[in-house]
Amino acid sequence: MSSALENLAGTGGSLVAEAPNELEIAGLLRSGRLRLSDAGGSALSLESRFDLAYNAAHALCLAALRRQGYRARHRYIVFQVLPHTLGLGPEVWRVLAKAHDLRNLAEYEGHMEVDQRLVDALLAACKATLEAINLAFGEN
Repeated sequence: MSSALENLAGTGGSLVAEAPNELEIAGLLRSGRLRLSDAGGSALSLESRFDLAYNAAHALCLAALRRQGYRARHRYIVFQVLPHTLGLGPEVWRVLAKAHDLRNLAEYEGHMEVDQRLVDALLAACKATLEAINLAFGEN
């Protein structure tokens, strides 16, 4: 029986099968951890904290996907497959998906409206992702 990730790697799918690269994964984890730490600081604007937290989440989620032996064809998919890469539920991936949509508005249309509640939810989702990675990867 095929896994959900294998199904998404089929012809024209959102994933590409690719052997994990431990150096790449380590770099993604390092980047995710540093950005998450920086996003927690109150000296930065909400927009900067949002940007750092979103990019931390993407790096962490991509590391989890790469660890499974896949690469994403689109940024968004790394959040959608969290149930399959880290066993995380909709309370995490929906926050990350919303952040992705807001990031796209900012990147492609120059419009960004973030508030403290959203940044706090994004930080909590990132921390949940990092905790799941630490458990799954045996990391600290």
